[in-house]
Amino acid sequence: MLLPSACTASILGAVLIILSSFFDEHKTLTLGSKAPDFHLPGTDGKTYSLSSFAKSNVLVLIFTCNHCPTAQAYEQRIIQLTKDYSSKGVAVAAIMPNDPNAVRLDELGYTDMADSYDEMKRRAKEKKYNFPYLYDGKTQSTAKAYGPVATPHVFIFDKDRKLRYQGRIDDVEKPTKTPNSFDTRAAIEDLLHNKEVAVPSTKVFGCSIKWGEKEASTKKENEEWAKMPVNLEMIDEAGIRDLIHNTSDKVRLINVWATWCGPCVTEFPDFVIINRMYRQRDFEFISISADDPTKKEKVLSFLKDKHASNKNYLFSVDDKYKLIEAVDPNWQGALPYTILVEPGGKIVYGKEGKINPAEMKKLIVDNPSIGRYY
Repeated sequence: MLLPSACTASILGAVLIILSSFFDEHKTLTLGSKAPDFHLPGTDGKTYSLSSFAKSNVLVLIFTCNHCPTAQAYEQRIIQLTKDYSSKGVAVAAIMPNDPNAVRLDELGYTDMADSYDEMKRRAKEKKYNFPYLYDGKTQSTAKAYGPVATPHVFIFDKDRKLRYQGRIDDVEKPTKTPNSFDTRAAIEDLLHNKEVAVPSTKVFGCSIKWGEKEASTKKENEEWAKMPVNLEMIDEAGIRDLIHNTSDKVRLINVWATWCGPCVTEFPDFVIINRMYRQRDFEFISISADDPTKKEKVLSFLKDKHASNKNYLFSVDDKYKLIEAVDPNWQGALPYTILVEPGGKIVYGKEGKINPAEMKKLIVDNPSIGRYY
């Protein structure tokens, strides 16, 4: 039988072995190393490997993604980098390293798209990427071979495909500011002029890689959401008008719905997801039920089933036309009805019928009160 001290030492030893194995598995590729080969699907439907870039003397691989605010801040700079160097024998390709199932909803507060392959396709099309955008989220085998620390993380290889630079794109995240050190461009220029890279390595600032080991965290998040209290309050015309006037500093997404309304019920989970994505930002989702005031228990039961821990109201007056006028005089009365209200009460979006969740997320994150960057 082991003594307590021996037991502790044994446990610590096992933990250290596990940690050592974890960090070894995700170790960043060392300078001078040959580029590990890969076979990855691109958003253009093609499959890419190192041989796809054989004609280029310099290969720039950038590990980046859809959801990270830092990655989004560098999107246009990567596009410009490709424009500036594609005619000079430099190939640029982006690799998405994250396991989409390891990204929590509350990590999507600065984006309208997560890191799935389908959403990568949408992103590449929307932003008109002029470089291959490759998906490594299924196995993360390429990410494990290269060991990016964060998104974005740049790896630059010479014509022999030896690593000559790894690190950041530049030293300033915000697109509205001017960098002091253009590290990636400087490394490319050195290689094009057959020079040693003056600064071959830098630290990398951005979002951590979402390794598959983090999938357990997303499951825990769902369990935590399920435990949050769900409440329902009564609200009258004056209360609704106060909501619309929006004296808060938050963008308000307001959905008017009812338990007897089929489209309302089927789309409600989309609002729950949107709320979980943006609730840590200057945003709040509010639901207003148009059910009969006597149906409070039925409404609350539905909300609890959907884990709707946002602000929920039931209109207290048995006159739906008063509800219509209080919410928005432009609303003709069909359910569901959704509006997006800026601080100060300006309605910037109004729609009868089901929303398009992708369009709504984009409207929210692109609103000046929210934004995609820190």
